[in-house]
This record gives sequence, structure tokens and C-alpha cells, in this order.
Amino acid sequence: MTSILTSPDLTELEAEFQPLELSLDAQNLLFREARTANAFTDEPVTEEQIRAIYDLAKWGPTAMNSQPLRVVLVQSPEARARLVEHMAGGNRARTEAAPLVAVLAADHDFHDDFHKTFPAFPGARDVFSDESARIASAHLSAGLQVGYFILAVRAAGLAAGPMGGFDAEAVSREFFPDGRHQALLVVNIGQPAAEAFRPRQPRLDFSDVVTSV
Repeated sequence: MTSILTSPDLTELEAEFQPLELSLDAQNLLFREARTANAFTDEPVTEEQIRAIYDLAKWGPTAMNSQPLRVVLVQSPEARARLVEHMAGGNRARTEAAPLVAVLAADHDFHDDFHKTFPAFPGARDVFSDESARIASAHLSAGLQVGYFILAVRAAGLAAGPMGGFDAEAVSREFFPDGRHQALLVVNIGQPAAEAFRPRQPRLDFSDVVTSV
């Protein structure tokens, strides 16, 4: 498969995406060349890298600057075995072999931290006194943060293997026993192996998605 980065019409492509401020290399790293990784090398992910990933992802916009995303890094063999038990099908082998696995969850009581994230608005916590509205907001903003997290993994020069094939309720009970968190996604992280990527699948065109009113 010919890489966009090495294609002969690179100059034409650069001209096509001139309206974007981000360099072509950065665009490709974060979006066009990036795909879900299904296999990784055994090179470890360092604490410095994972801290840098979070410190970048945390700046993405959310509702009222809420920060409902919670991350559990599954590192010990015992914890990895507990997670693998709740993964589906082929995701079990991927999860066993990945250098690092992260469970991303939404904290349904995120408003307890509003004094840290919205200090200028002392009454912000009261906005989410309704539990159902708060949980819906938690899932929306945490979902946004999941996307930022995946992009930040790519920005760190690593590959992400996000997986939705798992028993979310069981994983939530296993890793968030307080009952206030809901697991949203399991993400394998590391350096991609040679056979990591499947062929790129098509995307909808602008005309398929965007309308003007």
C-alpha cells in the first residue's frame, strides 16, 4: 500500500489541504495515516509517554470544562488477566499481547471536581444535580475526551487499538467497584508491529455528510 507521505503527487496533495494550518506530516500522523492497530511490538510504553498523552488530551473542549474521563492503566499480569476475561473474541489475544492497556471510563459524579475545573463558578456543581442529566453529560464529554486521548496517543508516535468488544458492565464492576464509573472503551497502546494494520476502509465524502441551511 503506497503511503500518502511517499506518493508522487505530494505537491498536489499539499496544495489541496493548504487551508489547514497543521503541517501535512502532522495531519497524516493524526488522521490519514493513522489506523487501529491490531498488533504491537514488545517495546514498552513509558510512564513519561503516558503522562504526556494525558497532559495533551486534557486540553480538549468539554461541556462546562467538565472532566469526566477516568483512566485505569492495566499493567500487572493479574489485572491483565482480570480484564482479558471480559474481552470478546479476538480482542482477548490483542489485550494479552499489547504493551499497555488502558480502560477509559466516564465518572458519573464528575461534578464533584468542579471546584478544580471551574473555580470561577462556585455554583457549577448544582447545574448537574439531576442524576440522569449528569450521567448523559458525563458520557458525552467523556466520549469527546476518549477521542482526544486516541489522537494524543498518535501524537506521541504510538499506535492505538481501541476496542468496544467487551462486557462493559463487568469491566466497570471489576475496575471501578465504587459504582460511579462506566467503562466506555478499552485501548491497546504501543509501537505497531509490521502486521498491525488492515487496509484503510473508505469514508463518507463531504457531500454525504454536510448540508447548508
